Amino acid sequence: MKKILITGGAGYVGSKLVPSLLDKDYQVTVLDLMIYGEDVLPKHKNLKIFKGDIRNVNLLKEIIPGHDCLIHLACISNDPSFELNPKLGKSINLDAFEPLVKESIKGKINRFIYASSSSVYGIKKEINVTEDMSLEPLTDYSKFKGDCEKILNSYKSDDFITTTIRPSTVCGYARRQRLDLVVNILTNHAFHKREIKVFGGNQLRPNVHIDDMVRSYLTVLNADKKKINGEIFNVGFRNQTVNELANNVKEVIGEDVKILRTESNDNRSYHVSCEKIKEILGFETQLTIKDAVQDLKESFEKKILQNTFENEFFFNIKRMNNINLK
Repeated sequence: MKKILITGGAGYVGSKLVPSLLDKDYQVTVLDLMIYGEDVLPKHKNLKIFKGDIRNVNLLKEIIPGHDCLIHLACISNDPSFELNPKLGKSINLDAFEPLVKESIKGKINRFIYASSSSVYGIKKEINVTEDMSLEPLTDYSKFKGDCEKILNSYKSDDFITTTIRPSTVCGYARRQRLDLVVNILTNHAFHKREIKVFGGNQLRPNVHIDDMVRSYLTVLNADKKKINGEIFNVGFRNQTVNELANNVKEVIGEDVKILRTESNDNRSYHVSCEKIKEILGFETQLTIKDAVQDLKESFEKKILQNTFENEFFFNIKRMNNINLK
C-alpha cells in the first residue's frame, strides 16, 4: 500500500493527512478542485497534484491506474454547504460516487477507504450508538453519505477491500483551516472576541482532533485486510455537551472569556460509540479537545491564521458562494 490516491486531498483533513503520508514514505496523488487555496499542500518529490473534478470520469481513468489505495475525502462538506446548492451537492456527493468506485476497480485499486459521517445515524436515544444500528439521516447530506456506504460495500471483494470511516466533527489546526466547525468556531470567538455564545448547551456533540482523524486513516491503511473488508468504523474522542466544549475552550484560552448562554429550539444530541475500532484495530484517540484548542490558540498567536472572521478560505459557505461552483 505505498501508492495512495486521495480525492479531496487539499481539504481540511487532507491537508494534514497528505504530509503525514509523505513523512512515512508513501507516494501520494491528490485529486482536488483546489478551491480552498493552492498552497495548502507541501511541495514534495513524492506528491503529485491534479487540479480537477471527481465528476470527470475521463480524468479518473487517467489518474487511478497505478495506485494501491484510494482514500475518498472529496465532498461538499456538511449540511449548510450542501443546502447552499443541493443539486451540486448531489452531483458530487452521490452521483459521482459509483463511477468512482467502478473506475477504482478497473484501475486495480486494492483498498478503497471512504469518509462518511457520524451524522448518518440521525438522532438516537441509545447511549452507545454503534456501527450496526439503523441509519436515520435527517438531511440529504447525511442520507447520501449512507447511500454511498451501501454502494461501496456492494462492490467489495477479496481484491477490492472496502472500508467506511464515520468521523465525528473534526477540530484543530490544519494548513487548510476550517473555522466553521463547532470547537473551531468557539475557539476563534474566544481568542479574538473574548466571548462565546452557546445556544442551549446540553446537546451532545462528538468531536475528534484532526491528528487523531489522520491516525485513523493510517491505521485502516495498514490493517489486515480481513479485519477491515466491508467494515464500518466510528471515529471520535468522546461525546461531550456543547457546554463542556465551551468550558474546555475557556480553560485553554483564558478565564476572562465570557460564555453567553441562550435557549435553543435545536436540542438534538449526537453520540457515538468508538469501541469497535479499538477492539478490532487497536485504535484509540490520543488527543483531547483542549489539545485542538491549544493548537488553534498558537496559530492565532503566531499570526499563522489571520483575518479569521472575514477570510472566505476558512468558511466553506463563504467560499462556495463566491466561486459559484457548478
